[in-house]
Amino acid sequence: MARADVLVSLIRSGSRGDQIAFRKAAESLIADERDKGHRILADRLQNSFSNELVPQRSISAQKQNDLVYEITPKRLLSTVFVPELALEQIKDLIEEQHRSELLHAYSLSARNRILLVGPPGNGKTSLAEAIATELMYPFVSIRYDTLIGSYLGETASRLKQIIDYVKTQRCVLFLDEFETIGKERGDTHETGEIKRVVSSLLLQLDDLPDYVVVIAASNHPELLDKAVWRRFQVKVELPLPSRDKIALFIAAMEQKTSVKFGFATETMAKKMLGTNFSEIEELCLAIVRRAILSKQTDNAKNITTAVLHQWQSRYKPKPQGME
Repeated sequence: MARADVLVSLIRSGSRGDQIAFRKAAESLIADERDKGHRILADRLQNSFSNELVPQRSISAQKQNDLVYEITPKRLLSTVFVPELALEQIKDLIEEQHRSELLHAYSLSARNRILLVGPPGNGKTSLAEAIATELMYPFVSIRYDTLIGSYLGETASRLKQIIDYVKTQRCVLFLDEFETIGKERGDTHETGEIKRVVSSLLLQLDDLPDYVVVIAASNHPELLDKAVWRRFQVKVELPLPSRDKIALFIAAMEQKTSVKFGFATETMAKKMLGTNFSEIEELCLAIVRRAILSKQTDNAKNITTAVLHQWQSRYKPKPQGME
């Protein structure tokens, strides 16, 4: 049955309350999406039914094997703080992936390779997961502890196994600490084995279909091979957050947790300038925990002062009082 006919049947049977016809049309739509490789979307559609209508397939939230770790992503793009220009680039890539069939009709491919660079703790992993959520693709990351082998050619062989695996489905392949396997081949301190791994990696990236989205992240982009840089169509830098971004982040944390920190977000942001998002989040959560336990969620000013002073004593040698 053509997709248009399925949708018409779905709406018609639903409006009439015909559960049997509705189920048949829905199952046909789910099967069609699964055949296209849209596994996450198919699972979501299937799970939207009650157990009485459609038996749900058991979905493992986390799947692990020797070389990769796979999860169903949940983080939303709206919760990640990204520079505006970079966000537009990412949204363009997501649209290309969603409408890839149209691009294929014009002999074009959807962009599928993103490089994220910047200091640690500024949301590279969170952004990668959010992209997977928007695409409704599984989120697959490499386990470097099992990837790197001690024998000649072992690492390159395992890398090929990973690439062969991800080719079997629409997914996001996340390569964290990308400098581990993408180092500059001209570095005289590196062994020939690492250089062979980089060469193998470049060939593997070139051979990937556009339905596999590769997101690489690096805290040390200066270590990456020049040829690696050229493989990525979208390059995003995630710098330390500005004072305005920190203030927005704190405001979002207050709204999310329903805890009032007791100070203007701009005042707190000034004290945290130069800190990454990960540290800011941990500080906010420390305030939230103590506010909940002491039942001071409506005004946690005293707790905020104490937690901030503790934080400043660890990160700044001369703490200043709250304004």
